[in-house]
Amino acid sequence: MDKDVPYIVYESEAARHERTVKRLLTALLVTILLMVGTNMAWLYVWNQYDFSSESYVMESSDDSNNNYLEAGANGVINNGIENRDQKENSD
Repeated sequence: MDKDVPYIVYESEAARHERTVKRLLTALLVTILLMVGTNMAWLYVWNQYDFSSESYVMESSDDSNNNYLEAGANGVINNGIENRDQKENSD
């Protein structure tokens, strides 16, 4: 079923298609720019905080490299620091 389409209809459809493509490309570029902007804002905010870390060295009685955590009768975790301090004070 071949029907001839008038040339003016073809031209108007092509022009509408071109406008749609331009709008979509503009929306894509705006989206990319907004994503870059928000990522830069998050990095700026994230770098405002002063992150610090602390390192604790635990000494074991048997000269091993293992760190043992023990739960006491009251459920509090005892990592051996209190016991070590008590031993040093008693010496």
